[in-house]
Amino acid sequence: MKKATEISSIGPASPMEAALDEAQAAGTRGEVPIGAVIVHEGSIIARAGNRTREMNDITAHAEVLAIRQAGELLQSERLPHCDLYVTLEPCAMCAAAISFARIRRLYYGAPDPKGGGVEHGPRFYTQPTCHHIPEIYAGFSEARSQKLLKDFFRDKR
Repeated sequence: MKKATEISSIGPASPMEAALDEAQAAGTRGEVPIGAVIVHEGSIIARAGNRTREMNDITAHAEVLAIRQAGELLQSERLPHCDLYVTLEPCAMCAAAISFARIRRLYYGAPDPKGGGVEHGPRFYTQPTCHHIPEIYAGFSEARSQKLLKDFFRDKR
């Protein structure tokens, strides 16, 4: 896994900006502020924020919703030419969905020592049962991603 500070030429900043916009919108709806976008051939084709409370669906994480949108648009359960940008390190469930969808690259903002499944917790992509590992880049808009989450939870208390 590469950190954003180690990479100088990874794609445009706009996909992460769009993911941050989705996270902000999720927070405004009372959802945990996490946003995700999927890019295909240089264009954002799917975008989502968490909707677990709104949909009464524990699987309605931003990443899963964006993957569903992209799959529907491209008429495929596999997204090998797509990149996913998300504001927080994916949990184990989302890491599995990313693997199953064959996402090419994963870019994420803040690490999640408590619930992450990529560089923390179960480290899904290191498991022998994992059949696809995306290229992983961490630390994109990390401070802004962390601030959204800290402000959200501070205001809840």
